[in-house]
Amino acid sequence: MTTVRKCTCILVALLSLAGALHAQQKSNDIAVVTNSETPVSDLSLAEVRKVFLGEKQYWTSNMPVILLVRAPVAREREVVLKTIYQMTESQFKQYWVAKIFRSEAVSAPKIVYSADMTKQLLSVIPGSIAFMEARDVASGLKILKVDGRLPGEPGYALH
Repeated sequence: MTTVRKCTCILVALLSLAGALHAQQKSNDIAVVTNSETPVSDLSLAEVRKVFLGEKQYWTSNMPVILLVRAPVAREREVVLKTIYQMTESQFKQYWVAKIFRSEAVSAPKIVYSADMTKQLLSVIPGSIAFMEARDVASGLKILKVDGRLPGEPGYALH
């Protein structure tokens, strides 16, 4: 085998390994996903936090933000509680009870019990937003960039 051929084989193997690592990283990332009609495609992590805290309640004057949040024990919820909400499970529950009590929100986020339920609701509710494993996102849904990055890209914040 010639030196050029050996180098080519090594390069192909390295590129395959890099691709596999990139795919694995994406599969561990949590995507912020919206209904395809939602008029946003890139938010800063601070903006994502405001949305999920219920501080931003409308995308446009006639399109409310509809929060869909995974039920407790889901890995996505744990990542989002830690990274976006920066709260424990009990703090999260207390936050929404207080927000509703002060009339700052009509209701807490809608609880979804599976990735399939999340995909189904996102596809039919304009203005809906949720988080889910990047590998579970269905076609027809919009993955939002967070700080200009998509799941799987270097520096992506939610994993």
